[in-house]
Amino acid sequence: MKFNHEEENNFSITRYESMLRSNDVKFFDSDEFESIIHHYLENGKIAKAKKAISLGLSQHPSSVNLKLLQVEVLVFEDRLEQADTLLAQLHAIEPENEEIYIQKANILSKRNEHFKAIKLLNKALLYTNDEADVYSLIGMEYLFIDDFENAKINFMRCLEADDQDYSALYNIIYCFDFLDQHEEAIGYLNMFLNKNPYCEVAWHQVGKQYFDLKEYKKALAAFDFAIISDEYFIGAYLEKGKVLEKLKRYNEAIENYRITLELDDPTSFALLRIGKCFEKIGNDDLAIQHYSKTVHEDPLLDKGWIAITDYYMRKRNYQKALYYINKAINIDGENVLYWKRYAKINNKLAFFEEAERGYRKALELGNYELETWLNRSDILRFLGESNAAVQNLYQAIEFYPDNAEVQYRLAGLHYERQDHDKGEYHIRKALELDYEYHIVLEELFEKVFHLTLVKNIISEYKVN
Repeated sequence: MKFNHEEENNFSITRYESMLRSNDVKFFDSDEFESIIHHYLENGKIAKAKKAISLGLSQHPSSVNLKLLQVEVLVFEDRLEQADTLLAQLHAIEPENEEIYIQKANILSKRNEHFKAIKLLNKALLYTNDEADVYSLIGMEYLFIDDFENAKINFMRCLEADDQDYSALYNIIYCFDFLDQHEEAIGYLNMFLNKNPYCEVAWHQVGKQYFDLKEYKKALAAFDFAIISDEYFIGAYLEKGKVLEKLKRYNEAIENYRITLELDDPTSFALLRIGKCFEKIGNDDLAIQHYSKTVHEDPLLDKGWIAITDYYMRKRNYQKALYYINKAINIDGENVLYWKRYAKINNKLAFFEEAERGYRKALELGNYELETWLNRSDILRFLGESNAAVQNLYQAIEFYPDNAEVQYRLAGLHYERQDHDKGEYHIRKALELDYEYHIVLEELFEKVFHLTLVKNIISEYKVN
């Protein structure tokens, strides 16, 4: 009875684990130990891999491959000096073993010595039977030093050696994208497709490049070819849906998003986009239904909560909008987008203390938009907190030192507090920045605007 390679591996692992349970030491050849150790490493079971290495070396003390696996574990654990020493010993035994150069390069890479790592990997190319793997490693080293051109070249060599290595293809396109070379990326992908006409991944990437160039009809054709190449390719249906939305073909977009729900478990992205499409065609009930499914499927997806909140804000149903944004904040109280909406909704509902809290929280979380500073100062003034309003605006000046709106508000607040010197300083500053914006003073600080001394200062600048 013959076993295939995978069955042999499974048999070895089962036999090995049975031996561990019984404490009855059995003999395994070195190839079996290699398979067992690889199995544990691939599944992140480092302690079990180390145990297998120890047992393997006790039975096969001269096995270079087992010692190389030991090096791999040492590198993983950042025990680089020990790994270096062991590699030097192995190099003396097998100077033409490519794995020794690869592991040495890995150590150098961990030490941020990427050029030295590249040099060693190029040496590994002289001895390897798997050029694709080594070219991929060289490409990654170039990525670490932001040399995208050389990274791209090596990933291309990797793909030439193994045209099924789609991770290399993705990395090539990543380099093109970073270099903003969309046309060049399309040219390369078309060249690749001439040799591999049914590569769904390549067609998918062509479509994404055309999408970035806003050539939506060409993008649509590319995604159709990706689907012809693999009718179960979920990514192509999702991207096709996005293109159809851009073309305002919302019903067709919905159909493509729905196909993804049939092919796999529902994704929050597809549900959200379906909701957006239904809203665009005026089917509010189905829009809300899908927004609700989105947040149920992924409560941490802020786009879902924002979609349902913004929907009710557009409908001016602020009570419902507040209900949903409160639910969102209860899940993630550190999301600045939620607090901005919380503030706006409470402002619309005339819940000014809560609105001020929302703007304050947004600022604490790093949202330094001018609108946030201005709205908060206006609310603080309304609440009778003029000192806090002034402090808020002085903080705003640190980010917007030449903004007339901030200066007019500070002028108005200082005049209201009878601090005429500071009021005059800020109104002159504001008028110098933008005379036309003195309407801010007229609308928000009517009594101040009609003061004779203020009128006189404004008149000076009007004449000038």
